[in-house]
Amino acid sequence: MIEHQVSEKFKEIFGGEGDIRYYFAPGRVNLIGEHTDYNGGHVFPCALTIGTYGAARKRADKRLRFYSMNFEALGVIESSVENLKPEKEADWTNYPKGVMWAFGEKGMQVEYGMDLLLFGNIPNGSGLSSSASVEVLTGFILRDLFGFEVTNQELALIGQFSENKFNGVNCGIMDQFAIAMGKRDHAIFLDTATLDYRYTPIRLENAKIVISCSNKKRGLGDSKYNERRSECETALAEIQEVCGIQTLGDLTEQQFEQCKNSVKDEVRQRRAKHAVYENQRTIRAVEALNNDDLKLFGELMNASHVSLRDDYEVTGIELDTLVEEAWKIDGVIGSRMTGAGFGGCTVSIVRDEAVDDFIRQVGSAYEKKIGYAADFYVVEVGDGPRRLQLQG
Repeated sequence: MIEHQVSEKFKEIFGGEGDIRYYFAPGRVNLIGEHTDYNGGHVFPCALTIGTYGAARKRADKRLRFYSMNFEALGVIESSVENLKPEKEADWTNYPKGVMWAFGEKGMQVEYGMDLLLFGNIPNGSGLSSSASVEVLTGFILRDLFGFEVTNQELALIGQFSENKFNGVNCGIMDQFAIAMGKRDHAIFLDTATLDYRYTPIRLENAKIVISCSNKKRGLGDSKYNERRSECETALAEIQEVCGIQTLGDLTEQQFEQCKNSVKDEVRQRRAKHAVYENQRTIRAVEALNNDDLKLFGELMNASHVSLRDDYEVTGIELDTLVEEAWKIDGVIGSRMTGAGFGGCTVSIVRDEAVDDFIRQVGSAYEKKIGYAADFYVVEVGDGPRRLQLQG
């Protein structure tokens, strides 16, 4: 059991005395609705049963001591609650520090330090939201240890705020929301403009969700993510001159076609087209799932990838190879890149009897073309963050 390994490691690094508590926050995968979350559109993510495990103990002083079982070579990284600022040498601990800072900004001062040990079984840099998982987990731990009164939805907003303002990544709300609000066997149909959401059962009769990890590492902050966001903001401002909308997510495909020429640059026009069309695809995909029309859901996933490849240009040879090889296999209902792109993962819905062939054939073709192996995860849809009760 992972939590027992976490417990043993915490006691080895920090000692076993006092009130040590154990926690888990999931990773997430977005089934459809990519790069719509900062464009006021809909997304359709679900929490996974893989994620980030934490052990934490409140301290009587101001010291922060962090340790990650994923980055053991870094050892214990020390800090203080009195001077929370992003530092290059702080490495991964800028994420939990950012959340502590964000709590303070929201009027909930973290007065005491803590010892915190983390272990994630999300592939690092995969695009399954390891950073958002750490953020939501940290917020959940702070609420539990210090008695702050915040809802899970507020934890998601605090996590996003910390990533935007402390870590300088202009992410939308989807990742933190999907993790904080996860529900087993359900995906979350979320309107990112209003935060209205509803849970939709994931009924995959005789099929599985398979994550294919390209193993091309990608950092959101140094990717073209912020550039795409800025292109969409400029396109929106141009459209607003002729059309009274708040976000690109307000437009139907027909409305976009009528006013697209107000976007002066052809590249920006394609970026905006993706945001509008992807939002409408997501709305239709959820409807298809509610009607048990998995075939249509898969077709919309495929169309989503094409749009991300051609109009939004965030896929790259690694993700395109994984998806195009997936499309060749009988029993693949749909396949697309998921996450920010530029590396990371694809998500596929694969019939049970085809899963082994899928992993073998896609894996072989990918390694031959790209020169290194992909990793595959057959995943389940899980719950949101929680405190773990350790036995023994």
